[in-house]
Amino acid sequence: MKSKSGALILTDRVMRGWPLPQPMKGGDKEERGRVLIVGGAPEMPGAAVLAATAALRAGAGKLRIATCRSIAPFVAIAVPEARVFAVPETRRGGIGLSAASEIAKRAGEVNAVLIGPGLVDKGAVDKLMGGLIPRVKGPVVVLDAGALSFLGRQPESLRGLGGRAILTPHAGEMADLLGVEKEEVERDPPAFAQRAAKLFRAVVVLKGAETYTSTPEGAAYLNRSGNVGLATSGSGDTLSGIIAGLAARGAEPEQAAAWATYLHGRAGDRLAKKVGPLGFLARELLVEIPALMFEIGRAKKE
Repeated sequence: MKSKSGALILTDRVMRGWPLPQPMKGGDKEERGRVLIVGGAPEMPGAAVLAATAALRAGAGKLRIATCRSIAPFVAIAVPEARVFAVPETRRGGIGLSAASEIAKRAGEVNAVLIGPGLVDKGAVDKLMGGLIPRVKGPVVVLDAGALSFLGRQPESLRGLGGRAILTPHAGEMADLLGVEKEEVERDPPAFAQRAAKLFRAVVVLKGAETYTSTPEGAAYLNRSGNVGLATSGSGDTLSGIIAGLAARGAEPEQAAAWATYLHGRAGDRLAKKVGPLGFLARELLVEIPALMFEIGRAKKE
């Protein structure tokens, strides 16, 4: 079924007909892919932790995190499954430009890279992105939160990725990216999602009460799963981490984005029934993801 805008509405049946890549029986963690999370700051180490944990819950086999030197030991303790790289940081708690070369090298060793969760020093982020993106070759690149602002000034910067980028803005971030008012985006989200996808040559996930995913080629998906309980701190970090984890497993950007938004929403719906419509935590969403992937894949009816 399609919406009035022409977007395909995501349902269990749609997802079941679009199965995620599965490892072979007896396959090892290398087969499930590697993911690198670039994020975190002294005042927001949890954002990187949430995104990293989400990537593993989505099925990625190996996890790496590049984060500020001052918080790296704490992040490593919080996510014992990860290999954590301590990189240079700025006085304001951002990842320094001098880290770009090392991060690019690490990115060349993984299947998916997520940049943005917890990056709070805007000036440092812009410099890091300018030094990093041209050097990244091969993996799917997911940009979230602080990493998005750079694109508004450098819309051509993702062209070298050949369509293997995924952007995850909410309405306010989309407005900044395109130089329009937030109210304009909220009046016609599918149109702005498509506009951004073509401009940046990337899959765009425009988050909201209804989330629209668009591709540069014109495909569009609408996710109506989820509820107001998802409007909570850390929720966006979990979504971007799920996208990165699915991409690391071998899902193409379009599929990784659509599946992640649906899983994220369904996890929120499940917690709303278990815990209540408000008050569940972003980290609690992640426990629901493995079972949902399995159940949706094997269900016989809606």
